[in-house]
Amino acid sequence: MAEIVAAIGVPHTPGFPELVARLGPNCEVARLFAEVERHLAAVQPDVLVIFDSDHLSTFFYNNLPTFCIGAADQTAGPNDHTKMPHYNIGVNSALAKKIRGYGIGAGFDLSLSEEFEIDHSIMVPLHFVTPRMNIPIVPIFINGLSPPLPAARRCFDLGEVVRRAIESWPGNMRVAILASGSFSLEIGGPRISHGKRSGVPDPGWASSVLKRLEKAEVNELLNEATNDRLLKAGNIGGELLNWIAMLGVIGRHRPRFIEPQIDHGHAYAVWRWD
Repeated sequence: MAEIVAAIGVPHTPGFPELVARLGPNCEVARLFAEVERHLAAVQPDVLVIFDSDHLSTFFYNNLPTFCIGAADQTAGPNDHTKMPHYNIGVNSALAKKIRGYGIGAGFDLSLSEEFEIDHSIMVPLHFVTPRMNIPIVPIFINGLSPPLPAARRCFDLGEVVRRAIESWPGNMRVAILASGSFSLEIGGPRISHGKRSGVPDPGWASSVLKRLEKAEVNELLNEATNDRLLKAGNIGGELLNWIAMLGVIGRHRPRFIEPQIDHGHAYAVWRWD
């Protein structure tokens, strides 16, 4: 059967590739991503299952699924205006369809996309943690941006179903999980300072999430991460649901590495148990 070998959680700020190109490998962002990349390379995954919230680049209001799995043979991105290289990347469509079929059997009405591209929310993390783009992905999109958001516990349950689906895979496969997103962030909304494009309206919530992750206090996090609480954390605060789905896959483990950037409302983390 397939084996889940690690999980990582990272931000996807679209300015990061340009920032690192300008400041070099010793800047804080570059060093934090390099540490995550080191852990991921050590476990040598065959595929990377990614929980992500699309920023209305792949989907829009004429077709906005709550949960969707991408199952093309290949995708590309970023399909927005992020200043970074444009990449082609493989998708493990067989595993994607296996997860979808298993999920539907378990009561999750998962949408399917077999022709899609992806935005910075996936491509920025991959740019740093898989710079050779040599690990195929399975993207699982969770609506974390457009209310009403799915419940935190529902996303955790989805993660548990994804874990069981992976473990039911008949062949050998090493699978890593990636959660992409922030804990507190507002972009272009009313909860940021005048004249700024973005800001962190609730650093206290970001700190609270970090402590829950550090201590593997999953039930407490699920109880606290209500729709109202996520929306108060900013119009991007629902991206925490990607991290919660990841926790559903890996269970109640403490991270081996976790480093916050609370002023930016996000963190970098690695779970390994080898």
